[in-house]
Amino acid sequence: MPRLVLASQSPARLKTLRAAGLDPEVLVSGVDESDVAGEPAYVALELAVRKARAVAGRVEGTALVVGCDSVLELDGEVHGKPANADEARQRWRRMRGRTGTLHTGHCVIDTADSREVARGAGTLVRFADVTDAEIEAYVATGEPLVVAGAFTVDGLGGAFVDGLVGDPHNVVGISLPLLRRMVGELGVAWPALWAPR
Repeated sequence: MPRLVLASQSPARLKTLRAAGLDPEVLVSGVDESDVAGEPAYVALELAVRKARAVAGRVEGTALVVGCDSVLELDGEVHGKPANADEARQRWRRMRGRTGTLHTGHCVIDTADSREVARGAGTLVRFADVTDAEIEAYVATGEPLVVAGAFTVDGLGGAFVDGLVGDPHNVVGISLPLLRRMVGELGVAWPALWAPR
């Protein structure tokens, strides 16, 4: 079984991979996310590549290193994690009743030969027309402060998302179908990554 290293501290990404039968090691990249600007899809992909490369340079032995980053696009603007509760409130007031695109960049590096595959995925997210009281209650939980776009679909925020168009795993932070294709490009069959049961 190839060794898999997740270059992310996201509990949601780790949970998604484990639910899919994988059991990655976790090594946080420590990449500064503040100095990347541009179109939302570019930002997500560039940060994913930087994270994967940072971790690949520290991994001992051979491994497949997976780096990811997610941002929400609304009105052409990039929205990562809100800086504070006020920003989360303002963002939700803009998002409610509207549709945005959650972009996730993915980068897989095979440290055996330094081959690298990088791809992005986008999923449309239709937000519920939530009330001010619902926004206040949600922000008070702290959940929107620690996730890209200030929402989740697999947590408390799931009730505030009316629908998705595209891969739902991508909204959680890692597209399983895309990742399967990417590791395939590196010559690794997806079932080979399944942890023994």
